[in-house]
Amino acid sequence: MKNWEDDDDSEYCSSNVDFVDAAAVADVVGIELEHVNFAAEYKDRVFAEFLREYQAGRTPNPDVLCNAEIKFKAFLDHALRLGADKIATGHYARVRESDGRFELLKGLDPAKDQSYFLHRLTQAQLAKTLFPVGELKKTEVRRIAEQIGLPNAQKKDSTGICFIGERPFREFLNRYLSHQPGPMLDERGREVGRHLGLSFYTLGQRQGLGLGGVKKGGGEHQPWFVARKDIARHALIVVQGHDHPWLLSRSLSADDCSWTAGEPPQLEWLAAKTRYRQADAACRYEGMAGGFALHFEQAQWAVTPGQSAVVYDGEVCLGGGVIGAAAAG
Repeated sequence: MKNWEDDDDSEYCSSNVDFVDAAAVADVVGIELEHVNFAAEYKDRVFAEFLREYQAGRTPNPDVLCNAEIKFKAFLDHALRLGADKIATGHYARVRESDGRFELLKGLDPAKDQSYFLHRLTQAQLAKTLFPVGELKKTEVRRIAEQIGLPNAQKKDSTGICFIGERPFREFLNRYLSHQPGPMLDERGREVGRHLGLSFYTLGQRQGLGLGGVKKGGGEHQPWFVARKDIARHALIVVQGHDHPWLLSRSLSADDCSWTAGEPPQLEWLAAKTRYRQADAACRYEGMAGGFALHFEQAQWAVTPGQSAVVYDGEVCLGGGVIGAAAAG
């Protein structure tokens, strides 16, 4: 799949290198290679929404949308047109069929589980999907690849934006978004610095604020973190200390929901993640018109509008929604 064409020959997005690797693997395994371009679909269905969310001051998760719209829609539809029965991807997750229904399960390698990014998959998509590495640890996958002579067995893990790659993010966004500098305000409303544009910052961010050396009350220096975005005043609110109360939330609301079973959970007590690689957090689920609320037993750090709140019942990923707001109480 080729899903990105802007500056495709740069050091950050080298789909040509990926194609050569795929061709080499196909040659070793002895299978044909189909090359298909979904760049137009990606730009329309994923990247345009990605930019809209950033422009609105939120922090979207393009990997979630890319899975739902490209890998398990555009690509799946293409594979079925070619005559495929199912698709197989390298995601660290599992599918279990029970009484004609399909459940999305966490991958067995807790350090690599990617069910968070797959929570928008439907019954129809899960029914047509295989996750062959979901039962394995990444070290075992590399060992098998090495054993059967795959030339990319030790290839570095992919990181960064889905299909765009890991690159200087502020410079990248600057090419697509209008931006307006404004004040950085502390919790008392005092200006402590200037920001380059609200789109360039995310809640919980510590690096790149340019506020080093400012001490709180003349005492020991504590690092600054982004706590809020005040859209009306075009201000970035920053606080000192990792555990500042403004960085902690006991509840959140979410909308734009998607449930793997096709309907919301019937259970009240579940667990949830508000960001990838976060430990499951016990919470009370409350269904609401157009969305849901989660009430956590323990306060969650830097719950960020635009990110996904993904709900679990044990190892089963039930689905989730896009975080709209968070509250301390």
